[in-house]
Amino acid sequence: MAAMRPGSYSGGLRARRRDGYGLYVYPNTFFQYEGEWKQGKKHGHGKLLFKDGSYYEGEFVDGEILGNGLRYWASSGNTYSGQFMLGELHGHGVMQYRDGGKYEGEFSCGMREGYGLLVDSDGQIYQGSFHKNKKHGGGKMTFKNGDKYEGDWILDQRQGHGELHCADGSVYEGQWRNDMFNGQGTIIHCSGVIYDGLWINGYPAAQAKKIVILGPEIIDIIQGSSITLHVQLQNEEGEVCESEEGRVLEIWAGIRDHQIRASSPTNLFELIEEIERKPVKTPFGFECISYPLMDAISESQKLKAAFPIVSKSGFALADLSIPKTVIEPESGSDTMHGAGDAPSNQDVFEDERPYPPTSQRVEHGCTIFRNILLAPPPANYLSFLLVDEKGGRKPSGRISAEKAEKMTVLQEKIGDSRSEMTSKWHELKNDQCSMKNGSVLPGKYVLMVHEVTMPPFLGQTLPPAFKLLRVLPEKTKNKKATSK
Repeated sequence: MAAMRPGSYSGGLRARRRDGYGLYVYPNTFFQYEGEWKQGKKHGHGKLLFKDGSYYEGEFVDGEILGNGLRYWASSGNTYSGQFMLGELHGHGVMQYRDGGKYEGEFSCGMREGYGLLVDSDGQIYQGSFHKNKKHGGGKMTFKNGDKYEGDWILDQRQGHGELHCADGSVYEGQWRNDMFNGQGTIIHCSGVIYDGLWINGYPAAQAKKIVILGPEIIDIIQGSSITLHVQLQNEEGEVCESEEGRVLEIWAGIRDHQIRASSPTNLFELIEEIERKPVKTPFGFECISYPLMDAISESQKLKAAFPIVSKSGFALADLSIPKTVIEPESGSDTMHGAGDAPSNQDVFEDERPYPPTSQRVEHGCTIFRNILLAPPPANYLSFLLVDEKGGRKPSGRISAEKAEKMTVLQEKIGDSRSEMTSKWHELKNDQCSMKNGSVLPGKYVLMVHEVTMPPFLGQTLPPAFKLLRVLPEKTKNKKATSK
């Protein structure tokens, strides 16, 4: 069929007017219509083609695009199927975008308006109200990272009241502005931290900035005495952050690094321990290495002592009850590392393990570490010279030959069968009353409280807090009592 000239028509006529089915090429050659006519106007079903390849196919009424139809834009590659009004997208329809996105819902004057469902090219889903093509009003959205939000929107931003469920389990409910937490709101973080208060641009207005250990700069205690630490979370102004709770704080004790001898490890386990012993910088101008802690022993448990075992964090866990007169075996023992046939702590001593409060959750900006006790020095610490502030004196708490013998016996027997282990345990326990109790050596130590919240709250971990601890000889206590 030969190409038609501009302004020409081929089709049905009635009373010299286009009527019925026909093809018309407009004079400007940009438009071409093929379909039904009535009294000289496009009426019924037809297809309007554009020179750039775009087209509309659907219903016409009195020459206007009106009713249901399909519209394709060659320049963008988008396709719309739905209702039209005077050539505009108006009513319910489905827009399929070239990049893979899709919208199904209400349109007005060519734009998304009213209720609809939008899936973008990243797979994010929004279901709710629209205004002038933007998310506006109430709606819920699932983001590509798995977060889910339900609440108020203004011009494509979360604003008003809303609830966010994060993929990591965190939940925020409260006020929003400019797509961020703004106003009064509560977050339950996946780490267990809870903040209930005012938010400014996505951050708590009363956010904790530091850990503070209450008390004097240097804490003095008598040898063998326990200590209770009161700890606060404070903001930059020094105010307690009562709106926050749930951060996990851990207490750690250290001894000055140069106070420990620089001798080479004697076995594999000591070598591993040496590698894992990382010095901690303190604000006092020196570095410390971990020193074991344990829970203070109650009056009813005076015949028990905690076996100080260092955890991954460096805090000694009172994980095994043994006679207080028996010093900790060498680091290569089967008890420490689970080798051989040694019975597990849980099997033999399940009812005799006083766990120390190595970590505490903060409540309303405060927490308390109660009855913390510096453990007797481990075996590999006993022969180390502790230097005092005057230049150095050897500690009085040397290991006795009798204690060393008992330690050796325990090491040799630790890998025996469960029944033999239990028998030796009771034998040592009955014999301990006649032996001198071990305790921490006098001198200076460092206490540190640091945050171990995992994952960190809002991606930030608070800096640690330090205190100097001075352990005074027990004879000092006796002198005081005598003077009284």
